[in-house]
Amino acid sequence: MKIAFIGGGNMAGALIGGLRRAGTAAADLLAVEIDAGRRAALERDFGIATAETPDARLTGFDVLVLAVKPQQMKSACAALAPHIGAQLVLSVAAGIRARDLARWLGTQAVVRAMPNTPALIGRGISGAAALAGASQAQRDAAEKVLRAVGEVVWFADEAQLDAVTAVSGSGPAYVFYFIEALIDAGRELGFTEAQARALAIATFTGAAELAARSAEPVAVLRERVTSKGGTTAAALASLERDGVRAAIVRAVAAAERRAVELGDEFGA
Repeated sequence: MKIAFIGGGNMAGALIGGLRRAGTAAADLLAVEIDAGRRAALERDFGIATAETPDARLTGFDVLVLAVKPQQMKSACAALAPHIGAQLVLSVAAGIRARDLARWLGTQAVVRAMPNTPALIGRGISGAAALAGASQAQRDAAEKVLRAVGEVVWFADEAQLDAVTAVSGSGPAYVFYFIEALIDAGRELGFTEAQARALAIATFTGAAELAARSAEPVAVLRERVTSKGGTTAAALASLERDGVRAAIVRAVAAAERRAVELGDEFGA
């Protein structure tokens, strides 16, 4: 399978690196990137060919991965459209709807995906949805690309990807925000920055791994840490009084609304 990337930023680099580690040959990969420094880095790090702009070579590729910024997508598609044939188009750009990509590119073989930044270390998760024009083989090809950097969850309705963006696409920022708060709390209790950081990050990663490995509901795991009248119960009661759970739900809803707005704005 030959895969070309339109855009060579961090997410493209993560996917290219994952594919190379999974055994994809460098000769089967191409990155189209306008920035000369970034092209040189991709060539050096992964041994792949690059190009400054889309050209006729793209017709020989099976998958075209759109990895440009949302505000650049329409112009990128205009440059790409003359080279579209039977390839699968896989977009990893936030907010850009598959139907708009299909309109700009003149193809219905489109899969839209929303990965997240843990893809940079091979621990990402992507939500994905396909237009009806994408064959099962092409959906399988999209999954192969996305699984190079983590898990994949498919959705029948593309509209749900706005919620995916809000939950897992933006989700790492929520996690970092909570870790920051734990570090701040540790420093207020007298820890050094290094001590607070070590305790906060190890607690978060360990608890997340425990949840991932357990078949039990997360609520059950929480209850096991929470002894009646104990320290954890006091902390959780404080969080509930401050409405933290409801605030998180509202925050994710705000992110979903913004994802919808971006789709309207950039798809116009």
